[in-house]
Amino acid sequence: MRQMPKNEYRPLDTQPGVNPFWRIRRRGAVGRAQARGRRPRGAGRQPRRYASRPSVAMRFYEHESRRLVELAGLPVTRYGFCRTPEEARQAAEEIGGPTVVKSQVLTGGRMKAGGVRFADTPDEAAEHAAAILELEINGQMPVGVLVDPKAEVAQEYYAGVVWDGTAKRPLMLFSDMGGIDIEEVAASHPDHVGRGHLSNVLPISDFKAKQVVASVGLTGSEVNRATPVLARLGRRQRQRDLTLAEVNPLARLDDGSFVALDAHIEMEDEAKPRHRDLLEGELGIDRADNREPYEPSRFERNVKAIDSADHRGVIQGKDHGFDGNLGLVIGAGGGSLTLTDAVRSQGGRPANYAEIGGNPSVAKAKGLAQEVLKKDGVEKIAVMMSIVSNTRVDIVARGVIKACLELGKDPAETIAIFRIPGAWEEEGFKILDRYGIEYCDRSVSMWEAAGRAVAKIQGAPA
Repeated sequence: MRQMPKNEYRPLDTQPGVNPFWRIRRRGAVGRAQARGRRPRGAGRQPRRYASRPSVAMRFYEHESRRLVELAGLPVTRYGFCRTPEEARQAAEEIGGPTVVKSQVLTGGRMKAGGVRFADTPDEAAEHAAAILELEINGQMPVGVLVDPKAEVAQEYYAGVVWDGTAKRPLMLFSDMGGIDIEEVAASHPDHVGRGHLSNVLPISDFKAKQVVASVGLTGSEVNRATPVLARLGRRQRQRDLTLAEVNPLARLDDGSFVALDAHIEMEDEAKPRHRDLLEGELGIDRADNREPYEPSRFERNVKAIDSADHRGVIQGKDHGFDGNLGLVIGAGGGSLTLTDAVRSQGGRPANYAEIGGNPSVAKAKGLAQEVLKKDGVEKIAVMMSIVSNTRVDIVARGVIKACLELGKDPAETIAIFRIPGAWEEEGFKILDRYGIEYCDRSVSMWEAAGRAVAKIQGAPA
């Protein structure tokens, strides 16, 4: 048996600019403070430097997040969740004065898309609600609108508790530069971000929160008002198994009081059965609600249908956030994340994310490859896996080649690289030789194989 070369396990994080746990970045909460009417995109994301490999989390709509922080004892404005324009009118009348009408979708970019509008009268709030309820944002239709008073803000802060996967402990964060992306603040003004890890066992004290708040320079009544907000967020994070609990912006109003103007909360997906009292009882969330952050694309629906039609093996495909020209058929033991990152880091533009494994049928491998090749803009396809794969190479080779031929494409020109160490290698390589396809075995690292695919696609005619 051939000895495994050392470069098979070459860590990708030794390469410049590579994050081995690459993922599509989350879009955060929307809207600058209501008084200003704007806010940079991406606010509400978990700070990248503290994130570990992503896990599945249940996301909450803004009105649900607002209710969760309210239940935790944090001060909030008098808001209303409305499903019709008439309900929005009534909410605006009860609030009295200028209001903000915000679309309730699980995506960012609401302000830019027209999903956040300001109203001076109840009639105007109803008109805005009618328009917003018909407005699709990033593939999502709103479940309703949130009607909120337009606040007179003196100062904006950020308060949050995130799960630090590296330290395996919650991390408190506080900044006196709220209303903007906490990642940007941490990168540009690190002295304006206070940090402090929490114990997984010991009680969460106000003193710990006060240390974090005071570290950014707050004194006097500001410290005394902000401290319980951060401490209560920490307790809520532990009690409800939250992966993210943030208030941004936390506003100090002209009268000196503190209030949460926006909130972003996510719960560990596996913790949902433990918190049915909260989800179903308090928030009215049906247990069948899986909270998909977007509507699946045609590519994703087709791949899922192909996978469901045959029990042999597993295939998956995602294309939200991708617009490249290099299609990917990759997988095995984290290989999809690693290889997608390797392609991007070497200048390639992936057209999709994909996984394949577990010895699928030829028809299943063909179906995935065909869906990838049919995507707009795809010029070539890269087929790659890591050494941990036990998938038969000959099956994948037959499936991908058959996909090319049925679409009228030359396999040798269409397949940029084929790297699948696994079972039946020799048989698979004979098939690839027959069609003149460039392939490599485990002696070529995943990083090098991705580089070859990128070089091939960059040299292809437009």
